[in-house]
Amino acid sequence: MQNSKPPRDNEKYRWTNHVVRKMRFYGLSPSRVLRVVNAPVRIEEGVAPGTLAGMQTAGTKSKPWEIWAMWRLESSSPKSRVQSEKSGKQKLSTLDFGLATGRKVIITAWRYPGTIPVRSAVPIPSGVLAELEAEGLLDSPGQEAVE
Repeated sequence: MQNSKPPRDNEKYRWTNHVVRKMRFYGLSPSRVLRVVNAPVRIEEGVAPGTLAGMQTAGTKSKPWEIWAMWRLESSSPKSRVQSEKSGKQKLSTLDFGLATGRKVIITAWRYPGTIPVRSAVPIPSGVLAELEAEGLLDSPGQEAVE
């Protein structure tokens, strides 16, 4: 991306300064990052709350690497809102991100040498899990407790 122009915001995407710097550092073009965002091979929850990360493989069999991008929705449709029973607040459900029609904010992109294993659910101690369920703070009912 040395000689190319930085991406411009439009009605579908908003680019952060961070992603522009990372694209320059890793030699990624705006179109390559958009390919990862629009057609990821694998999607995981992002490190930051309310974000998603998508990946596409690249390279060769002997030297594989992956291209990752992390994004969130700037605004979302009513379908992607989930009403919390106790607090009355609305939260975004990560399962409904694909249904939302808001503009995507592309936060960062990076190139990873090799392949990253699929992340599993974070183990939560049973006492903490019970507290979270009692307060209604647990978003994913499929969490497994660790003894």
